[in-house]
Amino acid sequence: MTLHDDPTADPDTETDDANDTEADGTSGDPGIRSHIARLSELAAERPLRVGVAESLTAGLLAHTIGSGDAASDWFAGGVVAYRTDVKERVLGLTPGTDPCSSSCAEQLAAGARHLFDADIAVSTTGVGGPEPQGGHPSGTVYLGWATADDTGHRRLALVGDPEEVLAATVAAAVRLLAFHSEGLRPLGPLRGQDADE
Repeated sequence: MTLHDDPTADPDTETDDANDTEADGTSGDPGIRSHIARLSELAAERPLRVGVAESLTAGLLAHTIGSGDAASDWFAGGVVAYRTDVKERVLGLTPGTDPCSSSCAEQLAAGARHLFDADIAVSTTGVGGPEPQGGHPSGTVYLGWATADDTGHRRLALVGDPEEVLAATVAAAVRLLAFHSEGLRPLGPLRGQDADE
């Protein structure tokens, strides 16, 4: 599997075969460990606080990120929100938002960033399969990201069984998180408050 999060890639859609990554999101993709290692370095150097919101991946992303070096120092946590009412209540999703959409992914990431007082948060939502859902084909995935200054998303069109789609989603989300963390600087010693207070 080859998915790249770089400025020259199409930011809206990527299509790939998800059959090279293990279900834990860490083994089959040789680059995922290097992305986790880089994220750990960045978070320690700056320092950064990271959060995640997961619908599709059901905790696999948090598990993968939590494997990073000294993750307890920089990984604030994650929320698994399958049900739409939980997404609305906990993460601030606007009622009526399609749960498999770019808008949902961005709102979930922004909600997680706020909830965890994080410098950056990523989210996963979509259809793992094997059947289509809500008019969306299996393998339709949206990743969201949010920082204090911006939000965005990536659309993935993945091929594979549900476990392969989940693993490929986790791998892509880790790459997205590492990519966007490269340009971040922390809020400051009191997480955005005046140092004199």
